[in-house]
Amino acid sequence: MTAPTKPLPHSPAADPGDSPERTGDTLHTPVIAWFDAHARDLPWRREDAGPWGVMVSEFMLQQTPVSRVLPVYEQWLARWPRPADLAEEAPGEAVRAWGRLGYPRRALRLHGAAVAITERHGGDVPRLHAQLLALPGIGEYTAAAVASFAYGQRHAVLDTNVRRVFARAVTGVQYPPNATTAAERKLARALLPEDERTASRWAAASMELGALVCTAKNENCARCPIAAQCAWRAAGKPAHEGPARRGQTYAGTDRQVRGKLLAVLREAVTPVPQATLDRVWDEPVQRARALDGLVADGLVEPLPGGMYRLPMT
Repeated sequence: MTAPTKPLPHSPAADPGDSPERTGDTLHTPVIAWFDAHARDLPWRREDAGPWGVMVSEFMLQQTPVSRVLPVYEQWLARWPRPADLAEEAPGEAVRAWGRLGYPRRALRLHGAAVAITERHGGDVPRLHAQLLALPGIGEYTAAAVASFAYGQRHAVLDTNVRRVFARAVTGVQYPPNATTAAERKLARALLPEDERTASRWAAASMELGALVCTAKNENCARCPIAAQCAWRAAGKPAHEGPARRGQTYAGTDRQVRGKLLAVLREAVTPVPQATLDRVWDEPVQRARALDGLVADGLVEPLPGGMYRLPMT
């Protein structure tokens, strides 16, 4: 049994006579049991990953599927097994090792966090949520995730998968809002078990349920451990009524151009001349805009004579 939970919002799938504690328990117990039986064996979930391994995974997994993260994660930890190892390197090396994971500013932020951990915390990822939140490049989600997954603490961990599970199972809608709302945070806190260990397992289990079963498309209700309690399913799975949810485009965008420019710089061991970068993309205005953006973001360092390299400082 889990510890009592805080009162829950009304769910149309729940018996109105149920107590808040019982309603919470009907979600926690089956989801955690499902997780114990079906969770993927991922390297950052193993004990030897440590807090640094958990933090690295959280940076890499933002907007990036597990299949793409795994090889880069393993190479990263082999090269930089501790924050101090990464902090000793130039930030450009973090960008180089990031490869084609996308959103490379995450590499710079992770490098900045490693430097701060080394300088402020003796090279150990801090345990306290407030200390994690004070690190550069770490927001509310990442601080809560590291505190929960690395240290077994009690925090509401709200990623896209968790938000979708809560939206369907409790709120009764197909998708959560595009941006996390105060109401979602309140619901997540209400659903959080009081016991720390149970709460950290609940955070991981609800996230895995959204990743594997309660997916954005083609959800598999037959495999869902809480299908009988799901408010959205009980309501007949009403279609999403909010703003249209459009997938992110990539081809022909500045993001694609930035990726092509960075690919050239990652492969180079010496500074690259402007003429080499000009061959990356035919359209000069977009190419210049993308390069200027990379420089402004600190991902590329301009040098005298029209030369460019990954950042050294």
